[in-house]
Amino acid sequence: MDGRRRNPYELTDDSPVYVISIAAQLSGLHPQTLRQYDRLGLVSPDRTAGRGRRYSARDIELLRTVQQLSQDEGINLAGIKRIIELENQVAALQQRVAELSAAVDAAAAAMQQREAQVHASYRRDLVPYTDVQQTSALVVWRPKKPKG
Repeated sequence: MDGRRRNPYELTDDSPVYVISIAAQLSGLHPQTLRQYDRLGLVSPDRTAGRGRRYSARDIELLRTVQQLSQDEGINLAGIKRIIELENQVAALQQRVAELSAAVDAAAAAMQQREAQVHASYRRDLVPYTDVQQTSALVVWRPKKPKG
């Protein structure tokens, strides 16, 4: 979430709004199949106070994916469950990488700001030392004669 308070009545893809009969129609599956998928942990809809299932748009999309993997790809339900778990892990890791990347960027910006503050605090009456190459040249210095 972006830190703003959301309207509690705003519907999102994660809002649990569909009862099992509607979710079955939308997904093209039998309600008993949805119950089985819930028992197996493939799709976990929210529950009402009376323990009734409420499916979100994301749940229905997941039901369609399970059906497609099962019927079109021939993957068994245990394999589908593992695929879903791995996809969820990948999504969580991608989110964590994004968070860490943002933290690194913020730390780099803070370091650059601090470095700029340090450079700004240097005394301007000091001359930086630079290493001079040693040579064998001879320089003769003659003091000026006082005028007078």
